[in-house]
Amino acid sequence: MSFDDIIDRRGTHCAKWDKMEAIYGVSQDSGLSMWVADMDFRPPQVVQDALHSMMDHGVYGYFGDDSKYLAAIQWWMETRHGWSVDPASVFSTHGLVNGTAMCVDAYTEPGDGVVLFTPVYHAFSKVIKAAGRRVVECQMVNTNGRYEMDFDSYDALIDDTTRMIVLCSPHNPGGRVWSRAELEAVAAFAIKHDLILVSDEIHHDLTMPGQTHIPMAKIDGIADRLVMMTASTKTFNIAGAHIGNVIIDDPELRARFGARMAGLGLSPNSFGMFMVTAAYSPEGAAWVDELRTYLDGNRKLFDEGINAIPGLHSMELESTYLSWVDFSGTGMAREEFTNRVMKTAQIAVNEGPTFGSGGDAFLRFNIALPRVRVQEAVDRMKAAFSDLQ
Repeated sequence: MSFDDIIDRRGTHCAKWDKMEAIYGVSQDSGLSMWVADMDFRPPQVVQDALHSMMDHGVYGYFGDDSKYLAAIQWWMETRHGWSVDPASVFSTHGLVNGTAMCVDAYTEPGDGVVLFTPVYHAFSKVIKAAGRRVVECQMVNTNGRYEMDFDSYDALIDDTTRMIVLCSPHNPGGRVWSRAELEAVAAFAIKHDLILVSDEIHHDLTMPGQTHIPMAKIDGIADRLVMMTASTKTFNIAGAHIGNVIIDDPELRARFGARMAGLGLSPNSFGMFMVTAAYSPEGAAWVDELRTYLDGNRKLFDEGINAIPGLHSMELESTYLSWVDFSGTGMAREEFTNRVMKTAQIAVNEGPTFGSGGDAFLRFNIALPRVRVQEAVDRMKAAFSDLQ
């Protein structure tokens, strides 16, 4: 399999391609889909083989004995991230949006505040608001095209009904890999205000060459209030499996989360369990290393093309495959630059305001697609903004 292979996903119940016309008005026939955060690549062969083995057996009953699944998670986290995971601390949820919602349900009450460092992944605010909680937006500072957190200004936003932080690490949509000092500052802020810290690390494997992700679990002094969330789904492009892990070392927090899981009767599907067990392997690791190199090439191509258009700036990605493009330099109203991208260039992208405060001047582009399509996107963008050049 080559990452350059063009795989036609239209007509396959694919949200990314089959819904872009209804949602964004971008033609399913001639448009480019660069919005939903999944990749246009097949997963590694080891994952396909696991599914074929299930099909060959032909009986799809209840899954039992998750020891190999848990051992695969332990091996992956230790090998790839230097993080020792206790299998007793692992809960499997229906993805990490579900994991976030479960944390909101388990650790907060209606009306409580949940901190988000914005702009940030839009699903967080959706589940927080749907649960009747308040989003406390701590807007990050854009310093020369790089997001930073300003904790001195955030103190005044916290009150005695604020209960939790949801951190996105690495950051979506800005692509930051947070430094140890930054993670320590987040931990100190959580301790200062007595907040539970939920760290969503779904993009932790997708760092650019030369970047190193540090799991929040490796930061001292935070274990008694920390909930870790990880998944294989972004890493291996198996988001449809809807499986993720909530990993909790603290016994009291673990018991509260486990009680909500039991109360809702949640358990993972067997397809996801087999896929993850296969993916977290030496074969899967080799594939991820090839993927990261390919995504880095896409990043360079996209950034060079976009940054050559006057008034546009693509934040330099340290992780993820989601490019966050700033249009403020064009002087255009949001409706105008959005229409140029969606209507003129016929590229479906995520709109900045959905990511919260600080996102108004941005659009998010998914560059996890064959390189020829990245080049096509750049060409379409140059044509759509040709009057600026």
